[in-house]
Amino acid sequence: MSAEEPWPVARLAGELKGYIDRLGEVWVEGEITQWNARQSGVFAKLKDLEQDATLGLTVWLRTIPDAATEFKAGDRVVVRAKVDFWANRGELTLNARELRHVGLGDLLERLERLRRQLAAEGLFDPSRKVPLPFLPQCIGLVTGENSDAEKDVVRNARLRWPDVRFRTRHALVQGERAAAEVAAGIRELDADPEVDVIIVARGGGDFMNLLPFSDEALLRTAAACVTPLVSAIGHENDRPLLDEVADLRASTPTDAAKRVVPDVVEELSRIRQARARSLNRLATLVGTEIERISALRSRPALLEASWIVSSREEEVARWAERGAQLLERRVEAAHAVVAQLSGQLRALSPLRTLERGYAIAYREGGAILRSAAEAAAGDPIGVMLGDGEIAARVE
Repeated sequence: MSAEEPWPVARLAGELKGYIDRLGEVWVEGEITQWNARQSGVFAKLKDLEQDATLGLTVWLRTIPDAATEFKAGDRVVVRAKVDFWANRGELTLNARELRHVGLGDLLERLERLRRQLAAEGLFDPSRKVPLPFLPQCIGLVTGENSDAEKDVVRNARLRWPDVRFRTRHALVQGERAAAEVAAGIRELDADPEVDVIIVARGGGDFMNLLPFSDEALLRTAAACVTPLVSAIGHENDRPLLDEVADLRASTPTDAAKRVVPDVVEELSRIRQARARSLNRLATLVGTEIERISALRSRPALLEASWIVSSREEEVARWAERGAQLLERRVEAAHAVVAQLSGQLRALSPLRTLERGYAIAYREGGAILRSAAEAAAGDPIGVMLGDGEIAARVE
């Protein structure tokens, strides 16, 4: 075999079929998807429980007669099968020889291990849960198309608050692609800035149908969601792990609508009650203050204010008279002091000397003559007497 002598496709297909036929029977575990029952048998897909791998599965009813009624899409099974390679189509399928359900205990054990792992990482911690907005303007809804869950959420939400808006993303809620589609819906709505809260809703179901809501990838998407997330799977027993990761768990889709959207009737009633309480409180306060003012005005001090002047009139007159007397005495004393000082001043004044017949001579300019030598014949001089002044000339 070389580039010059290549194998035909049919030879390669034949070689592959030979290798696969020598493999014999194998035991394979997986999840049934696309379960299509026909008259002669069932054609389905078997998906790996953890990895992204799928194989075709054929179950002939002549080999397993009760397969069409005992099994369905979503079941976890163990298959004893012969691997067949269809060379004309290039397809690899499993031809079932024996089909068993995976024990419920095994599934529960896996879920419990996942629960412990996520709890250890803090994904269930109440401190990381985000409170819901009081009145969301826009609700994101991830649910099955035309499902009862969608109708319940929308109907009950709009009954409580007619103006609420929805952004709905339809997704499969069971089967092989359910977890991936629900996770994609959450991511899309979380990226929408107008969405205030996200509800993931499904109308209940059995344990196997709810397994996609315990898928690890979906749970990590929910944990990374910034928008408040409500899980409304509607199953009281065997709760899926999404209930633990979500910010709020609702028992049913109807319960989710009631817990996310306030009742406009109840809120209006609360407003009326609050207004009534406020008015009553205000009326009580105003009445109390009116009574206090009336009590103050009824007191004698405010009822007839002139008594204050009347009761103090005599005292004021007495103090006024005393003040006048004190002022008069002070003035008389001051007059006596002034008279005494005036007498002393007059006694010391040169005028007293002049009044006894003495005179003071002074030259022009006011200089006092103290000696006869200071004046020459013919000089004009002034003479100050006790009762006036005269002009004179020296002879």
